[in-house]
Amino acid sequence: MWVTMTDLKPIRSGADYEEALAGAGRLWGAPAGTPDGDRLDILATLIDAYEARHYPIDPVEAIKFRMEQQGLSRKNWSR
Repeated sequence: MWVTMTDLKPIRSGADYEEALAGAGRLWGAPAGTPDGDRLDILATLIDAYEARHYPIDPVEAIKFRMEQQGLSRKNWSR
């Protein structure tokens, strides 16, 4: 568990990622500009970088997936 700002480290593995998510969860709602708020901001940035590298999202596929969830087809968007 990360305890202080000096304990923050890059997320290099799935275990690091899970630890970062847990840390962010504990800090969720911390006021901006406070030490905990700053730590949450840094963790969020690290998590975002890890997710972008390991879980990239194709925007077109994301839209198709959401449309499928809603029972929509391309005909719903044609004019």
